[in-house]
Amino acid sequence: SPTGLGRVISRAARALGVSSGMAARRLVVRLFGDTVRYAEALELQESIAAARRAGTVADTLLVLQHDHVFTIGKRPNAHNILSDPFLLTALDVEVHRSRRGGDVTYHGPGQTILYPIVNLRALGVGARRYVETLEDVMVETCAGFGIDATGRVPGMTGTWVGDKKIGAVGVQIAGGVTTHGLAFNVRPDLEYFKHIVPCGLRGKRPTSLAKEMERKRLLCLKPNTEEAVAGITAGRAEVEAKLVTAFMQRFGYDDVSMHRE
Repeated sequence: SPTGLGRVISRAARALGVSSGMAARRLVVRLFGDTVRYAEALELQESIAAARRAGTVADTLLVLQHDHVFTIGKRPNAHNILSDPFLLTALDVEVHRSRRGGDVTYHGPGQTILYPIVNLRALGVGARRYVETLEDVMVETCAGFGIDATGRVPGMTGTWVGDKKIGAVGVQIAGGVTTHGLAFNVRPDLEYFKHIVPCGLRGKRPTSLAKEMERKRLLCLKPNTEEAVAGITAGRAEVEAKLVTAFMQRFGYDDVSMHRE
């Protein structure tokens, strides 16, 4: 529940504490209940990023889901969208170019997006460490549901369960302030990934938390029965709480405010 999510994050912030003589590291978390069109989210990010560079707002984390969209990164890689525009229109899928790093990817319902708009200079974090830490956030979230995942794979940005990608990272950094971020597959329709070469990596399949947990559930069936081990589920609010908590802990935020949009 929203209240439960706020309690989880508040407890995590209190657990970090503030050392004597040190200023609190503030983070504003904005959670969106409805899906958000990609263009609207991009406009919002750019507005907050400009204010963050001006020092008029605190570091901000947007947590949301998009309507169906394929996004193209800075590389000239539109050829990695495999389906023609007429089919994409019939599927109600938008296509947007983006200034983030990376290749073509998919966003849609059932996939949780974290867009951190944070000042890396104030955090004392470089670009490579920032990207790797976003991967770590998803690895930690997977672990919270009993799924073994890996980040920091040479040549393959993102988070992986075996050879299947469960989370993508693509960021832009301008004036020391970040936009874009991570996309974590909770329960999206993975069929949409068949219309693209995800992240330009041919032969690599996507997966989701729901799919991996179902696989684990089947492995955990009691012998000679159809009775599954209890507790192998993941709701949206629980996943968001784990992602946000991992993010704030790994970057050391200890003054966190929550806002429902």
